[in-house]
Amino acid sequence: MKTSLNRTYRFEAAHFLPNVPDGHKCKNMHGHSYKVEVTICGPLDEKLGWIMDFGDLDELVMPLINRCDHQVLNDIEGLENPTSEKLAEWLWGQLSSKTDYLTDLAVSETQDSSCKISK
Repeated sequence: MKTSLNRTYRFEAAHFLPNVPDGHKCKNMHGHSYKVEVTICGPLDEKLGWIMDFGDLDELVMPLINRCDHQVLNDIEGLENPTSEKLAEWLWGQLSSKTDYLTDLAVSETQDSSCKISK
């Protein structure tokens, strides 16, 4: 049996895509209401009955969410070209160094558009 834990985070941010052709709508500064879904998978602690406390997961994720919230993503080191894919990779790199349990991470910039990374 495999058990996973999912947690959703949200933030607001602006960005522009500097590498798209002139005239592309995403070359202009614009904003999104981002949704980040983090999934961890690991052994259940028999005594506590969970993989990880949601609060402990928040301690790992929220500094990253707070770093992005109400910011221009292009101004954050490593996000100079902040596509959904690049943002997902950046978040994955930051989180995977803090826990071995990260298995999936999805970034949505709209209700209909998202990027997912899986281990």
